[in-house]
Amino acid sequence: MELSSAGLKLIQSHEGLRLEAYRDAVGIPTIGYGHTKTAEMGQEITEAQALELLQSDVESFEDAVRDAVNVTITQNMFDALVSFAFNVGIGAFRDSTLLKKLNDHDYNGAADELLRWTKAGGKELAGLVKRREDERDLFLTSSDWFDAVDKRGR
Repeated sequence: MELSSAGLKLIQSHEGLRLEAYRDAVGIPTIGYGHTKTAEMGQEITEAQALELLQSDVESFEDAVRDAVNVTITQNMFDALVSFAFNVGIGAFRDSTLLKKLNDHDYNGAADELLRWTKAGGKELAGLVKRREDERDLFLTSSDWFDAVDKRGR
């Protein structure tokens, strides 16, 4: 399985595009669509470079989800999990109760675990609340992310 275009758009919509490096909510230098690996303060990139970085970054999160999930999942579940792992990191994803519940075939419990990951730097962030709701909606639906968002009136 690979991240679908809807999954990529989900990540893009929540990460936002910043062509100049900035510090994220916990102080990590970030650029493009949430790229941190090589980001340095003062750095500037083009939109095309931001998309290249995102596509490159996504590959490691796709691999992490494929490696860690031991049950059958839908494309939408995969997309939601890649988005989640992209945001919290591979280690946090692998160690999460969400993954344990999923691999125990508790799909609804896994979906509900997404809603617990709404803090950064000890503070609940409205953007993370919305992201987790969108990831949960995607995880639980057989339609694409945009249909799920439309149903909630966003």
